[in-house]
Amino acid sequence: MTKALEGVRVLDMTHVQSGPSATQLLAWLGADVVKLEAPTGDITRKQLRDIPDVDSLYFTMLNSNKRSITLNTKSERGKEILTELIRRSDVMVENFGPGAVDRMGFTWDRIQEINPRIIYASIKGFGDGPYTNFKAYEVVAQAMGGSMATTGFEDGPPTATGAQIGDSGTGIHTAAGILAALFQRESTGRGQRVNVAMQHAVLNLCRVKLRDQQRLTHGPLAEYPNEDFGDEVPRSGNASGGGQPGWAVKCAPGGPNDYVYVIVQPVGWKPMAELIGRPEMADDPEWSTPEARLPKLGKMFQLIEEWSSTLPKWEVLDQLNAHNIPCGPILSTKEIIEDSSLVANDMVVEVEHPRRGSYTTVGNPLKLSDSPTTISGSPLLGEHNSDIYADELGLDAAELAQLAEQGVI
Repeated sequence: MTKALEGVRVLDMTHVQSGPSATQLLAWLGADVVKLEAPTGDITRKQLRDIPDVDSLYFTMLNSNKRSITLNTKSERGKEILTELIRRSDVMVENFGPGAVDRMGFTWDRIQEINPRIIYASIKGFGDGPYTNFKAYEVVAQAMGGSMATTGFEDGPPTATGAQIGDSGTGIHTAAGILAALFQRESTGRGQRVNVAMQHAVLNLCRVKLRDQQRLTHGPLAEYPNEDFGDEVPRSGNASGGGQPGWAVKCAPGGPNDYVYVIVQPVGWKPMAELIGRPEMADDPEWSTPEARLPKLGKMFQLIEEWSSTLPKWEVLDQLNAHNIPCGPILSTKEIIEDSSLVANDMVVEVEHPRRGSYTTVGNPLKLSDSPTTISGSPLLGEHNSDIYADELGLDAAELAQLAEQGVI
């Protein structure tokens, strides 16, 4: 069976997380992703190692299904080879600092001369303006994109989210831009630039908070549990932030992840009142309507928690689901990696690595009926130099040996 992106060649000049997450997604969809690394390799090969002298999980979990070549793009011969790689590629992706690729001699104008059909995607921390040259990291993007200011509890500091919305969130946005550009090329015959900034991607993921900032000008946000409102959207703990109030309630035996997140819809109030042993509250005018409950959300979830804290979270989950009340257990990383349903859905996947052995990684969340994904291990550094430089570019063995000796590859 063919893959969705079969025949698409991606020149992957990315490193760390934001770029590799984008190109890994393209590889999962069937593109031939050639990861171009400096002869020393992507820095994450050596970061956070759990096994000495073996590529780290940081690297392996972001570079599945790719091929690896090494190239010193600062050398003259390296630039010549890079030119040929660009000529043979459909997509080129980089996430170097601003202007780095231009300084190599590969401006957008030059890249277009080499290959007018190429899609050239760049990931940066910020757009044009006062932040352009700021160094961008995951949590910096969260801080400047609206996430941290609105995450955490009202009486606590701004808090980062465990989801990598700055890096991998930007990678997903970049992949979407690349796919759109490839589709447009079918009608125009031309390549184009794709630019994605980490701050912008985080902001897009925080749009509901911008919605609430505008609503705030017309008065307090009633669905928030906060008592006092200024002129900025406050941190609101585990409030759902939507039209239906929700909260994470404690369960027995009281461990750090013994919680269930529960949402109280209008239709769910009567069965909820019965579950918590307060059936009279279903018809009590002080509690029976969403409008009546809204000013008392803290008390409402306290009453629910008095019930839930006596039961294990899986029993709480069973009882809530039996009454069709929206809920979900707080799953720890250990529970997720051992979750049989995630394994069955190919979202927790075991793959083989020639030096690491078997390791667990995350599977492709995009399920295409005609393009199923098989996750393979990440490539060793320069593993495919011979395949690409000799078999595809036609370099002979003598030159390959010379280039290796000179540090070009």
